Amino acid sequence: MTTVTVEARNRVARVTLDRPERRNALSLAVMHELLDVVRAIGDDEHVAVVVIAGSGPAFSAGHDLSEMVDRDDAFYTELFATCVELMTAVHEIPQPVIARVHGIATAAGCQLVAACDLAVAASDARFATPGVNIGLFCSTPMVPLVRAIGRKRALEMLLTGDPIDAATAMQWGLVNRVVPPEELDGAVDALAQRITRSSPAVVALGKRAFYAQDGLVEGDAYSVTAPVMSANAARADAREGITAFLEKRPPVWPA
Repeated sequence: MTTVTVEARNRVARVTLDRPERRNALSLAVMHELLDVVRAIGDDEHVAVVVIAGSGPAFSAGHDLSEMVDRDDAFYTELFATCVELMTAVHEIPQPVIARVHGIATAAGCQLVAACDLAVAASDARFATPGVNIGLFCSTPMVPLVRAIGRKRALEMLLTGDPIDAATAMQWGLVNRVVPPEELDGAVDALAQRITRSSPAVVALGKRAFYAQDGLVEGDAYSVTAPVMSANAARADAREGITAFLEKRPPVWPA
């Protein structure tokens, strides 16, 4: 059964978790399907931006707890290894990935939001890492979470399991924008289309460089990014962009 749908329009691929009766819980099967979809889109040169959304009343309630009771070690190892692969793939594909968040985004669902490059949330969205309350600490969700919001805030979410609202999520840096629910699609589309105006090759180069330098000390970060900047400056995209700016015209990016 298909639990992930894809719709492409205007160089934006909208990937929708389509398991509303389970609040788009990330079962092992769902994560395998989503991973395959994300990787396939990463190889599609016609797609410039990816949006990840959820159908029904929620973005994602996280792992499917109904499949996690009394399983063997091999199942748990595969489950969380697949989750890590999925979150890593979101960073590794060349296109920027935007989370479109409504309802709840909890546990691995919150992890997915934190792993996405950008996030836009409806004002009714809620975010939590409540695993501690059921005896399963959100250890893998904390990896992108702490990188998004910092140690003290992440630990508060992880140690209490208490949810935060959308306004707090934006203040803390988990999401970029918060809008009324009826404006969510428009805000996501506007952000995606703004990105499509730039050279896809340069956006991909910049995304790779961002994650390569993230977390490094300043000197090491410059050692990573200076060669990237030099190589970028020599590209046809940079020549066209600079020339177009000087000539006061829109750039025409190389195919």
